[in-house]
Amino acid sequence: MQHAYQLGSGWYSEKTPGKRPRAQLGRLAAVKAYYSDHFVLPLPAGHRFPMHKYSLLRDRVREHLPAIELCEAPAARDGELALVHDPVYVTAVAEGLLSPAQQREIGFPWSPAMAERARRSVGGTIAAARTALREGVSAQLAGGTHHAYAGKGSGFCVFNDVAVAARLMQAEWHRLKPGALLRVLVIDLDVHQGNGTASIFARDDTVYTLSLHGARNFPFRKEPSDLDVELPDGCEDQAYLQALDGALEQVWAAHAGAWPGLAFFVAGADPHEGDRLGRLKLTREGLAERDRRVLNACGQRGIAVAVSMAGGYGHEIARTVDVHQQTLAECLRHWQAVEHRAGRSSQAGAY
Repeated sequence: MQHAYQLGSGWYSEKTPGKRPRAQLGRLAAVKAYYSDHFVLPLPAGHRFPMHKYSLLRDRVREHLPAIELCEAPAARDGELALVHDPVYVTAVAEGLLSPAQQREIGFPWSPAMAERARRSVGGTIAAARTALREGVSAQLAGGTHHAYAGKGSGFCVFNDVAVAARLMQAEWHRLKPGALLRVLVIDLDVHQGNGTASIFARDDTVYTLSLHGARNFPFRKEPSDLDVELPDGCEDQAYLQALDGALEQVWAAHAGAWPGLAFFVAGADPHEGDRLGRLKLTREGLAERDRRVLNACGQRGIAVAVSMAGGYGHEIARTVDVHQQTLAECLRHWQAVEHRAGRSSQAGAY
């Protein structure tokens, strides 16, 4: 089975890696990354959720990664959310009808700002996925809300951004190419298992879910992904990267050469050794290597990648922002490599 994604006005296919219409060369000025930090979620004093890390990250990108184009995340619409979520639940979030128990499970008190931020978090991942299918890679500065189920939120997650974006991209792909199927891969490397995502796609063989996570960490009742890799407390760089390599080998073997067209990389910073909630011991260098291995593996197979920052709860929030910034720098390097290969291929084809 051939998979392709739109690149500029042409189609990039794994049968013709690196090929693109010559007129498209030079048109793409920067990696696009979507933000929504100015939609602030009001939280009580002492709340564990590090709301301010998102504005800090955007400031870092603006200052240190000027080749990344920052774009405001749009708000996901009700119809888009309903591709995954129970419409009754969507209405409850929109209209402030969540029960106290539902709000406690989510971990946020309801407010209009909470509902708007949840829509923007999903909208950012939708936008990043659309951009990735055009340009090879894109990112959003939040997202990774993988604990949200179809009918409820949980663990600081209101709606499941990756699930909604995956279903919407599949629908848009089918409209664009009737009869074609966009297969999706979720590479969830947040330290907490993506239980909501696993539940949503449990009976959907068009979406493959991989989760590499702490065995003894939240959620304590885990859902079966297509592939779960549980890591012990204190896991360090070498053991983690070996586990990641083995997991990716299993993913590629499961697809038998018929690669997915789109991957969602949930690039949590919370496996870092300085994270309050992570329980693993990865260094910044180990996490950079994690990101490179995922991006390179997808790039070698012509798979578009939408990257979300996901969790990160450092004792020093600046260290969490360091890790997220590093992930975005790796996205930029990956994009530059894709652009370079495309340019060299086009020049060679001119002779």
